[in-house]
Amino acid sequence: MHPKLKTNKGVVKATPLLNFGYIETVGSGIAQARGLYNVQAGEFVRIYPFNTIALALNLTHDKVGLVLCGPERSVGQDDIVAATGTLISLKVSENLLGKVIDPLGVNLLGDELLDGTTMAVEQPAPDIISRQPIFEPLLTGLTIVDGLVPIGRGQRELIIGDRQTGKTSITIDTILNQTNVICVYVSIGQKRSGVAQIFRTLTKANKTKNLVIVCATASDPAPLQYIAPYSGCTVAEYFRDNFGDATLVIYDDLSKQATAYRQVALLLRRPPGREAFPGDVFYLHSRLLERAAKLSSKLGGGSLTALPIVETQAGDVSAYIPTNVISITDGQIFLDAELFTQGVRPAVHVGLSVSRVGSAAQYPSMKALAGKLKLELAQYREMVAFVKFGSDIDPATAQLLHRVRV
Repeated sequence: MHPKLKTNKGVVKATPLLNFGYIETVGSGIAQARGLYNVQAGEFVRIYPFNTIALALNLTHDKVGLVLCGPERSVGQDDIVAATGTLISLKVSENLLGKVIDPLGVNLLGDELLDGTTMAVEQPAPDIISRQPIFEPLLTGLTIVDGLVPIGRGQRELIIGDRQTGKTSITIDTILNQTNVICVYVSIGQKRSGVAQIFRTLTKANKTKNLVIVCATASDPAPLQYIAPYSGCTVAEYFRDNFGDATLVIYDDLSKQATAYRQVALLLRRPPGREAFPGDVFYLHSRLLERAAKLSSKLGGGSLTALPIVETQAGDVSAYIPTNVISITDGQIFLDAELFTQGVRPAVHVGLSVSRVGSAAQYPSMKALAGKLKLELAQYREMVAFVKFGSDIDPATAQLLHRVRV
């Protein structure tokens, strides 16, 4: 016999709880509900009477763990929960261009309701047959990146470094350099003022006509920060799959998404692993970044290029999240805090930065110019370390040191 459906006024009826249930406990942004026997993992549910949205993540034999996507104060014990039958989704259309939206598709620039095609936030990655090799460059406008660490359309290039080393600046410069590329900037756990400044900068440069900003700020609930990258990827996939466009998605940053997911997982009593992250944190990022691809000509030839950002602590690239994302991506641009303090902007550490697509995504002229440059920079770093001992140097070495410094 199923439990009876309860409200604050007492027992209402004794029908089986299939698509309805009631809140048993609530606290710290997590609610435990009884009933909801037909709910799916990742499905949206609504909590009445205030129509609060929640996400069903934990399914056990007698309870459902809900993560609240709204204010906790509007949810109380014995409130009624109703399953919606829809997984996490948002409405996408061409009207999104030039807008700032939240991960659920709500327009943050005004009261205008954005309508369109409803797409699930979690989409399967293109299979091997649907892809083709990367051969077109995506130019960032930064000579050191385009010359030494080239990025191709459909590639996943990680931008990694300590805080305040210019990671976001590289991505904003990349957006400013695009003309026929749809750009989606996903802000995860950033300050509202920072997102407003980025939007103002891009508006002044007249770059918002091909731009969508998906924003889950630091004041938003952890579930929205967890959903935000998938929502941004879905928006880019809409333009790639329907119009054959070249799209660019920037995830700023995946460290904060992993932290938000860890918060949700710990509150749901999931077993913690290394650095208290849940066991599926690798899958959290792999299923997101595998959606980046250069599609075959039969599918329109569109591309989705991903530039994920990961923040390190004291340059430690061997931490859990950095090593995970490095192993998933097609290379990384490492920003060095020491170079940044020396006034080198962008502070790209050429020795630790690599592109696994390489010269396949370079124009022949750029390939000819940048061919020997990386080797010379490596030799320069070795010689600088050597001449610190004050020994005499031959003319060839002196010429190398002078050339690189100039």
